[in-house]
Amino acid sequence: MTRTGAALLVICGASAMSFIGLLVRLIEHADGFQILFYRSYALAIAVAVIACLRRRTGFLNFLRSIDWRDWIIGIFLAIAFTFYILAMLNTSIASALFILASAPFFSAVLGWLWIGERPSGITWIAMVFAVTGVGIMVFDGFSDSRFIGNMYGLISAFCFALMLVTMRWTKRRDSLGGTFVGGMLTILLNGAIAVTYGSGLVISGWDFGISVFMGAFTIGIGIAFITWAAGYLPAAEVSVLTLVESVFGPIWVWLILGEETTAWVIMGGFIVLVAVMLQAWGSQQQTQAVPSNA
Repeated sequence: MTRTGAALLVICGASAMSFIGLLVRLIEHADGFQILFYRSYALAIAVAVIACLRRRTGFLNFLRSIDWRDWIIGIFLAIAFTFYILAMLNTSIASALFILASAPFFSAVLGWLWIGERPSGITWIAMVFAVTGVGIMVFDGFSDSRFIGNMYGLISAFCFALMLVTMRWTKRRDSLGGTFVGGMLTILLNGAIAVTYGSGLVISGWDFGISVFMGAFTIGIGIAFITWAAGYLPAAEVSVLTLVESVFGPIWVWLILGEETTAWVIMGGFIVLVAVMLQAWGSQQQTQAVPSNA
């Protein structure tokens, strides 16, 4: 695959994922646990199919390839998936997506504390920007019902960061097995909550269709495309290209449903995006500074 082709694949994957917020808003009656239950079924199936096609293997062989590393990744992803949807249901789509964009900076700190990957000077500067941007958005929602949604977003971003650091710690380059496990664990967790404490698992045909489409196409295909292309591009470039999700997500909801956001959220989100681009630039400079072995 060429570099241009890989970049286009990442953009396509991130673009698909940018519709998640819109689809969540199109749900009529289903609650978060019901959405997660049916969405995760479709997600797990889509990821399994794509993994089998990509690895040119059968489903049973794919299951046999899942090991303890995938289980750890899957646990963190199941928590992140759950709070991702809960964040979107309890705050603006813009706030949720911009806060989730801060996950790389959580992973930078965790990587330093856990596996000794000391952040560069640029990373520290970028983290100051990111923390400032997230702080503005969280503070803006402090006085109303958006605060809890912003907290859910922070928990999701933190768990995504734990997943990223786990992948580096275990040297697991392919996250498809972990994503499949995460989907299955999300089914069990949210299915149990829906039946025991929620409204059960019966939902309308419309909500079922939206949830399944969300899992199979926006997330399933989105993650698969990004994972597929990530091996052909520098990590810094991938992190910038995936910002398409955070930029386009609020736009779709605003254009189609008229959901507006506050000036503080826009400012905070802009600061977070600047931080991610600054980090990507710094990583690119470090990559170019490493002498070639050729």
